[in-house]
Amino acid sequence: MLEIIGYIAGTLTTIAFVPQVLQIYKTKSAKDVSLAMFLLFTLGVFMWLAYGIMTRSFPVVAANGVTLLLSLVILYFKIKYRNANS
Repeated sequence: MLEIIGYIAGTLTTIAFVPQVLQIYKTKSAKDVSLAMFLLFTLGVFMWLAYGIMTRSFPVVAANGVTLLLSLVILYFKIKYRNANS
């Protein structure tokens, strides 16, 4: 049961970033996304991923691996579209 809760929590917190990625891609603007916050967040997700790998916790690895990927996409868009709609 504990692992199921981990999978559900990981899934929910991970898919929460999908609308943001799609919105930035659609509008070609990330002006309202804080670069400092997302850099810190991405570092934190990376650290959770490392923790999950070291503790062999698959729910933590899976959720943070996908979240890291989505976060990196948002950072890429933030940099790519930094002058768009300014």
